Amino acid sequence: MINIKENERLDKLNHSCAHLLAQAIQHLYPHAKFWVGPSIEEGFYYDIDLGDDVISEEDLPKIEKEMKKCSKSAKYIVRNEISKEEALEKFKDDPYKIDLISRMDDKDTVISCYTQGDFTDLCRGPHVDNTKEIKYFKLLKVAGAYWKGDSKNKMLQRIYGICFDNPEDLEEHLRLLEEAKQRDHRKIGKELGIYMMSDLVGRGLPMYLPKGFTLWNLLETYIRNKEIKRGYLHVQTPPLGNVELYKTSGHWDHYQESMFPKMEVEGEEFVLRPMNCPHHMVIYGNDIHSYRDLPLRIAEIARDCRYEASGALKGIERVRTFCQNDSHIFCTLEQVKDEFKGVVDLILECYKELNITDYKFELSLRDPEDKVKYHPDDEMWNKAEEMLRQVLNDLGIDYVEKIGEAAFYGPKLDVQVKPAVGNEITLSTCQLDFCLPAKFELTYVDSNGEKQTPVVLHRAVFGSIDRFIAYYLEETKGSLPVWLSPVQAVVIPVNTEFQGEYAKEIYNKLRDKNIRVELDDRNEKLGYRLREAQTSKIPYTLILGDNEKESNTVSYRLFGSKETTTVSLDEFIKLIEDEQKDKF
Repeated sequence: MINIKENERLDKLNHSCAHLLAQAIQHLYPHAKFWVGPSIEEGFYYDIDLGDDVISEEDLPKIEKEMKKCSKSAKYIVRNEISKEEALEKFKDDPYKIDLISRMDDKDTVISCYTQGDFTDLCRGPHVDNTKEIKYFKLLKVAGAYWKGDSKNKMLQRIYGICFDNPEDLEEHLRLLEEAKQRDHRKIGKELGIYMMSDLVGRGLPMYLPKGFTLWNLLETYIRNKEIKRGYLHVQTPPLGNVELYKTSGHWDHYQESMFPKMEVEGEEFVLRPMNCPHHMVIYGNDIHSYRDLPLRIAEIARDCRYEASGALKGIERVRTFCQNDSHIFCTLEQVKDEFKGVVDLILECYKELNITDYKFELSLRDPEDKVKYHPDDEMWNKAEEMLRQVLNDLGIDYVEKIGEAAFYGPKLDVQVKPAVGNEITLSTCQLDFCLPAKFELTYVDSNGEKQTPVVLHRAVFGSIDRFIAYYLEETKGSLPVWLSPVQAVVIPVNTEFQGEYAKEIYNKLRDKNIRVELDDRNEKLGYRLREAQTSKIPYTLILGDNEKESNTVSYRLFGSKETTTVSLDEFIKLIEDEQKDKF
């Protein structure tokens, strides 16, 4: 889907459409008061105070109809500049506009407003020239929004919409929105029983249901086995830490707003862990190391907690507790290239097996002008950035450089994945760090018997398993590959009375072979049970009738197919085993 903010014409058109919406609201609800109505990446919105009136989704067509009348009136959209005093007088009956004006610099500020027919709005602009240009739009949804984004303030009504220059673009965008709706991992997660949320437990705190936890365990086993084969050593560390740990690492100064508040226990101050690197630094420092010990690859599937604003929470994509597929590689300067290459190889191997094809590499660098966000050591930064740049060039990897996107302690490689719908996301990352090893006074003894400081690579292939599951559910529409499906097959007897025992026998034999299978022998019509198997997106549906019972065979249908194939049970077992071969 197009990003409205990246297209100057569409940005202006959507901003103007927000004003058209406000004009229509003013006609339909004369008592309405208006806060702000900007264009955004996904179109536009307007925050409105309607008093006791509540707008529902059913009211949107009525509002659209009034917007079309305003559009057809073909009124010029005229900009006027007025003084602060004039603005305060003009909008004296609207407390929201008065608040905006009052917070402007001083009384000499020149304020602009735009008028179209009987409607005037405070705005910087720019806008299209005439309302007749605003033809092809759609109001999408209504939501609540606190005034100024503060939960202590009044809840306003926010109406979202989208506008294009032609009906074809609008129709295509609406098609993509419907596609996104069908792919939304929150919808799929609920339908397939992957996870649940409860306000009683807390917002942003997902609970994985049996099928979701099976998927979780499969992914965890998959990546852990790959890491073990590559020499990673797995550890387990606590999901909280002493505040002094994060002061030593520097996260307390650079990351504190994303942490949960500290808690005091028996004179010690603790915080829930937002990342794992400080713990791993301490593990490394627990022993004396020689250059012969390096590289040392420490890995952990680790539970972390970060304070995300409630408005940013989204299913399991943005949460307040998540598990990182994390690792820290301690190595010598001379080993950085090979270790970095090994990380890239692992990422690409996983992407190939998971059929992830639409991605690109970004080299995230610091902004030299930002003296607050980044660790203040120009020599370290120049050295680290040039090293990563050289490694990427030597590996022949195409990449783009992003200034100001580095971690506070070092540059990083981000792998940006383009989902089937929506904006790019960062899936995998590998960060080069000279800073934390020095902060924790980590050393190794080199071949000359002298102490040196190791270099650390921070890397995550899946990022967080939670976000990866969200991404992968949306990519596959919940139709997971056989090796990752929580349920790989469902056994359905045509008639429970006549084939029920045979169905149980097949079910038990499949379970004995560690195939994840369910038995649906409910007293329901065959067609109903077959539809449920399809709705649950189970890869294989085994249909057992008299012929299968007499010939000691099974007949299966693939998800999405009505064709039936009959094979021996051993052949079917081999089929499943072949599809998950080399994955675990």
